[in-house]
Amino acid sequence: MSVEIIGMITTQLQSETIRPQGPVIDRDYVRRFAQAHEAAGFDRILVPQHSTGPDASQVIAYASSVTERVNFLLAHRPGFIGPAFAARQLATLENFTGGRLAVHIISGGSDEEQRRDGDFLDHDQRYARTDEYLEVLRRTWTADAPFDHQGPLYRYEKAFSEVKPLQKPHIPIFFGGASEAALRVAGKHADAYALWGESLAQTRELTQRVRAEAAQHGRGMRFSVSFRPILGETEGQAWDRAERILADTRRLRTEAGWSRGGPQQSEGARRLLAAAERGDVVDERLWTAVARETGARSNSTALVGTPQQVAQALLKYVELGVGTLLLRGFDPLDDAVDFGRELIPRVRALVAEHEAGLQQRQDAPALA
Repeated sequence: MSVEIIGMITTQLQSETIRPQGPVIDRDYVRRFAQAHEAAGFDRILVPQHSTGPDASQVIAYASSVTERVNFLLAHRPGFIGPAFAARQLATLENFTGGRLAVHIISGGSDEEQRRDGDFLDHDQRYARTDEYLEVLRRTWTADAPFDHQGPLYRYEKAFSEVKPLQKPHIPIFFGGASEAALRVAGKHADAYALWGESLAQTRELTQRVRAEAAQHGRGMRFSVSFRPILGETEGQAWDRAERILADTRRLRTEAGWSRGGPQQSEGARRLLAAAERGDVVDERLWTAVARETGARSNSTALVGTPQQVAQALLKYVELGVGTLLLRGFDPLDDAVDFGRELIPRVRALVAEHEAGLQQRQDAPALA
């Protein structure tokens, strides 16, 4: 199974090192950003969702209209609308994109973030809601006839959707969350499980747990891991750039009056900080300094080195069974272009060699 490479776009220029620039919705920037990902050879683009930001589904509607081939990944928070209605909305968007949509389910790892949108459930209650939400969502996409549903949170009589996803059996479901409550939901419903850029040992341990959960439901699982590659013509130049990124992150946070902050409620953030406790550099290239500086408030671990060195580091995750890599830079648009020129071709070449080697080993007994 060849690797899938995902990028990420936002509606204005900003990152840990760049103060937000331009209007909150900069149509020209979104167009250039999306088209840069398509030209760079990304397979899919994530559009994130925040409690104070633009509606991600409408961002995708616009970005898909100015691109032709690249797919999209919509960050979607369950519970703010009913799942049957959400199923119709998502299927409609998927049809208008020509089948280029997947959905990334995020139950919420911060009470403060959720409450901005009026959601006062606690952590485990949010995942219990997600479980029932996804049950209704998937059934609405696939049901051939109206159905009834009565659960703890949702009740439907003769629910049905005339619009069906172009993709079968339904729109792919990515899922995030590393707590025990989250893993149970992932094993039951997700097509792809997404984790932040952890150490190789952490990734091996977590993916094994998710596989075990999925196996209880007779299901397989694809895995996605996120990194912030920092490239240089030489390894020394890459590490010099990493230090500048850390300095810029600290400067910007100081200017904005942000404290370093403690760990988020999400288990994923705690796992990133656990990796950071082992030092700024783990597994030779996994750089954790920005995660420590920001309290691991997003996918903030980097792989640092030359394009070939970073590609080789990514291959180690593929060898663990990871099929999807989410790669975004600290200089978002320019890095996306650079990844397409320097990194993505090398990753694809190394993965192709790896897959060819696996195939040869599989074929060897038959030839003996």
